[in-house]
Order: sequence, then structure tokens, then C-alpha cells
Amino acid sequence: MTTYVDEAWTALGDPTRRQLLRRLAERPRSVTELAADLPISRPAVSQHLRVLKQARLVLDRPEGTRRIYEVDPRGLAKLREELDGFWGKALENFKQLAEEEQP
Repeated sequence: MTTYVDEAWTALGDPTRRQLLRRLAERPRSVTELAADLPISRPAVSQHLRVLKQARLVLDRPEGTRRIYEVDPRGLAKLREELDGFWGKALENFKQLAEEEQP
């Protein structure tokens, strides 16, 4: 069963999407702003943003004739929660191994 957290990890597998998310973490931006420094077209940026939005990693809101995108803190919190779970298990395993090696 695929969850939206799985979709988020899949979405972040693309380097362009990671770059867009990094830029949006700095501040909200329009598609035009995001596309200005990228070697891809505005329609391509919009497609990447659509994937990030479906994965619940970004939100958008209308502002005049354009849309402003920003990071969705709830989506990032879900990723963080999953990473923390991985980290917690890794630390538990490390502790168990370290304790087993002591005389």
C-alpha cells in the first residue's frame, strides 16, 4: 500500500524537485521566480511543482494572476517523523551491538 509519505520520497528522488524544495524552504516563490535560475522551462517547473504538491510537500495560493508556492510543513513533518523512526532504530541496533561486544 503506497502512502503519501512514500509518494513524497519518490517525488524527492528527482534532483530538480529537491532543488525546488530547497528554494521554497528559503521563502515562498512563484513559478517564474523558480524557473529564472533553472535550465528548464516554466511549464517543466510547473509539472515538478504539481508532483511535489500531490506528494503534499508544497502548497500553493493565488496571488493576483499567479500562484505562489511554499513548503507544506505538515508534509515535511511526516518525512521527518519517518526519518526519526529510522534513526531511532539505527541507534537501538548500535547500542545493542555495542553492549554485546563488551566483556
